[in-house]
Amino acid sequence: MSLGPEGTSLNPEQAENFEDHMSTYWSILEKMPGSKLRLTKLDDEIYDHFRREFPEFDPAETIDEDKMKSKEGKERWRNFMMQYEKKIDDYNFGTMLRSNPTFEYGEKETIFGAYGPSRLEYVHLEDMVNILIAMRMQFYAIEVSRNRQGLNDWIYERAKSRGGSSKT
Repeated sequence: MSLGPEGTSLNPEQAENFEDHMSTYWSILEKMPGSKLRLTKLDDEIYDHFRREFPEFDPAETIDEDKMKSKEGKERWRNFMMQYEKKIDDYNFGTMLRSNPTFEYGEKETIFGAYGPSRLEYVHLEDMVNILIAMRMQFYAIEVSRNRQGLNDWIYERAKSRGGSSKT
């Protein structure tokens, strides 16, 4: 699967890893409210650091892709993430991120995360809309913020009202 204009490709193993991570996280959110979930041992540090470095970021809003992809946005995120290079395993690995906490994972709502060898890259998947290359630390920072504000609790509530998992 091609990832776009720079000729970057997503091999089947990477795609499977992205999907596994997404479905595992979704399954956890169905089993417990996000507001009670800890994603890492460093959630408090990540949350505080993220709020300091990105005070304008509102986790309830749709992520502004243009802002993330801008030269300034890439630099801010790179500086943020490098603080976790020796603290978080796989801090720069690929993952999926919903563009808005009110959405399920789907082709119009999801942002892929991965770190290129020398720089942060964002490109659209040719066959999906609003899929970007980003990083796992972005997932942690944004999802910890969403969970702290209870923005993912609806997933648990919906699964509970349906008597089980709502999406896998």
